[in-house]
Amino acid sequence: MIRYSAPSVRGRRIFGDGGLLSQDPTYPAWRAGANSATVFHTDADLDIGGLNVPKGDYTLYVWVKDPNAWELIINKETGQWGLTYDKSRDHGRVKMTMSKPPALVERLKYSLTDQGGNKVKLELAWENHAASVPITVK
Repeated sequence: MIRYSAPSVRGRRIFGDGGLLSQDPTYPAWRAGANSATVFHTDADLDIGGLNVPKGDYTLYVWVKDPNAWELIINKETGQWGLTYDKSRDHGRVKMTMSKPPALVERLKYSLTDQGGNKVKLELAWENHAASVPITVK
């Protein structure tokens, strides 16, 4: 389960130096949503892009220093407001596969796409960026 608030572009530049996210106090760690930090819950042990993630509750952040090379951050701290980030609580980070959506993505969107068997692809897209990572249920 992923619970997040979906911000809109509304004509703003979002990523990169001078972009909206570069003004956040946690930059370049982005809360991967708006308002409260993005919640991630799993009832099963997972492999997320090569990182072992035990069942439980986490917060997702994305490292967006390079708008074309994101890293998904799985953080063990939960329940915080989105503009706080404690790197010491990171469970781990994984590189994401970047792509360009066919059109501007006005509202942030997370999707889980079945890849067959016990695998899914997690993708998040916003503005002119999309990033994905494979997830395998162990």
